[in-house]
Amino acid sequence: MSRSAVSNAPPESFSAPQRPLRRLTLELFGVIALKIAVLMLIWWAVFAPQPKPDVSPAAIAQRLAPSPPTPPEAHP
Repeated sequence: MSRSAVSNAPPESFSAPQRPLRRLTLELFGVIALKIAVLMLIWWAVFAPQPKPDVSPAAIAQRLAPSPPTPPEAHP
């Protein structure tokens, strides 16, 4: 009996649930986009202001150069 009830249903009743699914999809995409925006804002606030290291050849040479010898009178 239930087969005849399903087969007699009008075709527009099957397409009715698509509207709430479309709305749910848009809401989920909105929530995901909002979360991505918040995470990007947090990343920018925490990590972006960090100073960049000086990678010029002169700075690297200065860091790798041997330390100057201490004068003998500095040591007792």
